[in-house]
Amino acid sequence: MSLIKLDIYHVRNIQSASMQPCPAINLIVGDNASGKSSLLEAIYILGRARSFRSGNIRSVINFNHEHIIVSAQTQRVDTGINQLGIQLDGKSIAIRINQESKQLRSELAYALPLQLIHPKSYELLDAGAQFRREFLDWGIFNDEKNFLPAWRCFKKALAQRNALLKTKQLEQLPVWNQELAYYGTIVHSYRIRYLEKLQSVFIAISQNFLVIEDITINLLSGWDFSKTLIDALDHDIEKDLRYGFTHSGPHRGDFQVLVNQYLAKDYVSRGQLKLLVLSLKLAQVQLLTDEQYYLGCLLIDDFAAELDINNRGKLLNFLATLNCQVFITANTSTDFGDLSHIPTYKMFHVEHGTIKSM
Repeated sequence: MSLIKLDIYHVRNIQSASMQPCPAINLIVGDNASGKSSLLEAIYILGRARSFRSGNIRSVINFNHEHIIVSAQTQRVDTGINQLGIQLDGKSIAIRINQESKQLRSELAYALPLQLIHPKSYELLDAGAQFRREFLDWGIFNDEKNFLPAWRCFKKALAQRNALLKTKQLEQLPVWNQELAYYGTIVHSYRIRYLEKLQSVFIAISQNFLVIEDITINLLSGWDFSKTLIDALDHDIEKDLRYGFTHSGPHRGDFQVLVNQYLAKDYVSRGQLKLLVLSLKLAQVQLLTDEQYYLGCLLIDDFAAELDINNRGKLLNFLATLNCQVFITANTSTDFGDLSHIPTYKMFHVEHGTIKSM
């Protein structure tokens, strides 16, 4: 899948812009504050219905306007050309896919799967567990269609159980314990299977950037795995009642990357840690393109900020082999190094929110 036409209205300093990207690699250059990241942000909003730069969509809307609109034509091998569009004003959201209104953001996410690599992405392995759960569950969401219903049922059961704990309504607790344990175990089983597949791809990709022999990924369930989840919930009941929330379950899950059996964040250099995160992100993309035969877009913001010229070259070489569309921003074309070996790409220049093909 790839974007064949993109239209952006009122996203930060992009008042109105249209572009026809290359189905392979798109290189976006321009000065700081020119609108490069806003372009990637607009694509991200089209696929995720939210910004990666701000939690408040009002800050994304150009100050002369009341809403943003992002629309695109996408090309998919199996279904031909699709039409996607989203309008946001900070209070409401309107999603249209092939001229039909949609209510669920997940439908947009399935229609345009996105992976993002930007400076904050490199904090993945030393940030809080929530970021790693989101990373993991995004991969499973695109890999296994039955994951989302199970995850939603688990979240519903968790919310109900927490409400009962806060109000000390113990008579209904056994029912929601069973519900939470049932769906929580399913969610965890999906995570196990996905990480098993991801690990081999991740290790293979990491060898492009690093010389490290012993790398493993360790999944943490979120409860004492010597017990079943239902037994863990029973064991925790006094603590859960005291604090008013559920301590055990996949909502507390996590994963660790180990190098020579040590936590990577404590063992390798800062530069090596960034390359491990890069390899994890690329492994998700590779796995999706291998198994689903498509990915919407891979977005890479501020290409030169975190990678030296040698690893930038290695990354571009790898991206040229991927079966997905890529958008990369940098300040100047020289940040990309030698492009003679890249078979297919387009370069765009952004200035004051205006996008022009070079």
